[in-house]
Formats: sequence, C-alpha cells, structure tokens
Amino acid sequence: MRYVSTRGSAPVLQFDEVLLAGLARDGGLYVPETWPTFSKDDIRALRTLTYAEVAFKVIQPFVAGTVDDGALKAILEDTYNGFDHEAVAPLKQLGANDWVMELFHGPTLAFKDYALQVVGRLFDHVLAKRGERITIVGATSGDTGSAAIEACRDRENIDIFILHPKGRVSEVQRRQMTTILSDNVHNIAVEGSFDDCQDLVKALFNDHGFRDEVGLSAVNSINWARIMCQIAYYFWAGVQLGSPEREISFSVPSGNFGNVYAGYAAMQMGLPIKQFVVGANRNDILARFFETGVMKMEGVEPSLSPSMDIQVSSNFERLMFDLYDRDGLAIAEMLTKFRETGVMEMSQGQFARAREHFDGYRLDDDATKAAIKDILETSGELVDPHSVIGIVSGRECNRDKSVPMVALATAHPAKFPDAVKQASGIYPDLPPRLSDLYDRPEKVEAMSNDVATLMAHVRKNRRAA
Repeated sequence: MRYVSTRGSAPVLQFDEVLLAGLARDGGLYVPETWPTFSKDDIRALRTLTYAEVAFKVIQPFVAGTVDDGALKAILEDTYNGFDHEAVAPLKQLGANDWVMELFHGPTLAFKDYALQVVGRLFDHVLAKRGERITIVGATSGDTGSAAIEACRDRENIDIFILHPKGRVSEVQRRQMTTILSDNVHNIAVEGSFDDCQDLVKALFNDHGFRDEVGLSAVNSINWARIMCQIAYYFWAGVQLGSPEREISFSVPSGNFGNVYAGYAAMQMGLPIKQFVVGANRNDILARFFETGVMKMEGVEPSLSPSMDIQVSSNFERLMFDLYDRDGLAIAEMLTKFRETGVMEMSQGQFARAREHFDGYRLDDDATKAAIKDILETSGELVDPHSVIGIVSGRECNRDKSVPMVALATAHPAKFPDAVKQASGIYPDLPPRLSDLYDRPEKVEAMSNDVATLMAHVRKNRRAA
C-alpha cells in the first residue's frame, strides 16, 4: 500500500513512513493511493469474528509490506483485550432502527482509544524495527490528548507533548492528561482555542528543519493510522446489523471530521452505507457547509460539548481530495485561500457529490441538555453531551427510516459530569479504576499562543536521542 498527499506534491510513502511522518511535507494529509475493496463475501465472513479479528481484516491491507500479519494480530489482540466490554464496541437499540454504538470502553473512556491504543503499539513496533525515536506533538480539544498520552506513556522511544486550550476542556479531560507524571509526557495549556493549538502543531510540522531535528510525529487524526483503525468499528456495526445484505447509516458527533471520515473510508471499501449525519454544536461550520456548500470560519465559542469546539476541521481536506477527483494542486490552492479569507465555496457539482451521502445538523447547549434529559426518560440511557448530538442529529436527518441509523457514542458521561448533571440531575461516577482521579497530582505548563515558545519548550524537554 502506498500513500499520497492531498496537496499533490509530497513524496509517495509506505505505511511505516506515513505513521512516523504524520503530516505530509507539502502541508497535506496522507491517504491511500487506492482503496482496498471488500466483496459481499468478504463482509459476510466478518460476521463470526471478534472485534480484534474484524480490525485485523480491515487494517491488514493498509499496512501490508511494513507490518507483518503476526505482529499486527498480536497488537490488536493485546489492545482490545484490555477494553472493559466483552464486545469492545457494543450496540444498543433505542428504538426501531435507532441504535447507539458505545465507543467509550477503552482506558480513557472515549472513542479515541480505539485507534490510539493501536497506534501507540504500532509506533513501538516500527521504531524498534528501524532503531529510531520520535517526538510527538499533538493538539487536543479534550479526548485525543488523554488517549494519546495513555497510549504513549513510558515508551522508551517516544516523547509526547500535548497542547490543550486552557480552561476549555472538562476537568475530567484535563486531569486524565495532567495526572500522568511519566518523564516522557508533557502537557501544555495554551492561551486560546483548539484551533490555535492545532495551528501551532501544523506550524511545527511545516518547519522542516525543526521537524527533522526533533523527529516530529503526530497522533492527531491528521495521522492516517488513526483513521485506519477507526474504519474497523464501522464494519463491526455493519455486520452486526445485517451487512452486506442490508444498508446502514451513521450519525457522528464531529469536530475535526476524522471520525466520520473513517466511515466514508469504510464506504469506499465496500460497506453499504446509505447516509452520514454530521452532528455539530454551536460551533457549526460543518453543519453550515452541508446546508449551503460554503465553509466560513467564525469565532469558536465554549460549549457543553468541548471536544467539538472547532472551526477548522482538518480531516475535511481528505474528503475534498476525493470530491475534486484527487487534484492535489486544486486542494492546495483552495485551502490557502480559505486560510487567507476565512471562506471557501465549493462548485455546485462538488457540493452535490458531498450531499449524496452527507447531511449536517446542529444542537445548541439548551437543546443538548433537553435531549440528554429526554433520552434518559425515554430509554433509561444516560449519555454525554457529544453522544447526544449524534443521537438527535441522526433522528432528525434520517432519510430512510427503514435503514438502521447508528449514532456513535463517543464518550462516557463521566467525562463531562457537570454538563450531564445540569441536564439530568444525575452526577455520573467514574469507573472504579479512575475513582481517585480528582486527588491525583497534576503536571502541566501554561503557554502563550506562540510558535517560537513552543519550539523552545520541545527542544528543552525532549529526551536526547
């Protein structure tokens, strides 16, 4: 499998090189040169497999030639044996063709674990094989950071620096990051929004001298390996609910577009998906795009669903690449103008292609709280303020109610206890293994939104090669 950049001028790479590179040298994101495809028989054959076995079948074509089958199987078995639910990603039925897939049974209680626990082990495998070490710098709106730190803590060949927007993540999210005291873990609270954190990370990657000096790599969903691992749970849900004989739809609470893009990848591989609903909060750039065909940046406002407080959705570039028939130079030109003007408008043809499968929907904070209460009263399920956006968006935008609509429950309600309590009157408890989280000491450094300051901090604190 070879990988190309969405901006068309970076070197074509193999999987291990893409894993370690993260962002392409031309500022683009790596995608497979061609999509592996699954026949109906291939999909049927997944029905009797465990989650780890399904993940192996899905991931193996993307890593062939760089990670051998035995190592990949061992990595996946080791990863998912540590999850809290026997099914790994259990499905719950809320109504007729109304489903939720729980993606919070990993170590940090969020969907990011399903990819990052694998990616951390892949880093270890590839780095040991190559005799190299890396410095990971990533930005988080809340969940990626804790999942990445948990995956990379205490690994000899990795130093990890995670940026989060100061005061704009929940206390549980912050403490899951800052209470990890390992020598190779560094938490940075940036004065600004998640978009500011993400821009700082991209600036480091675009400074090729610095990038080479520290062996920079990424765990954000700009890294293809993240997307690759997430494709597995779309196939898992599909075969549980009757694929390939039956179509399926998904509703995904989305900020950076990586989670729903993994579903798009599953569709390109042959999973019969009818519709994707992209759920948004008050920071609704994606919902507005799928209504109008215009992407317009506005200010980021704090909300009850902080992991979605994003205006520049990095992974949308991957979808654009296909919508524009993989014309990397056209994508580079459009995104440069978008950064300059804050506005990007698709042609009617490309917008029509996007709308073939995608819809968008938004909930503000009041609607989010009302929905949490309603779902608890009608189904007995207590859900977090991100998952509820997925559930309601799917219900409101479902084009065909004869097709199962699966909402992705992306976080455990205990990650956002204050918001859940406001909505439901119930304060959700953390699992026993995290019951002392509020008592653990924290390690974090506050920092201004400044590239030079961040570079100096990374140089000073990373361990020598």
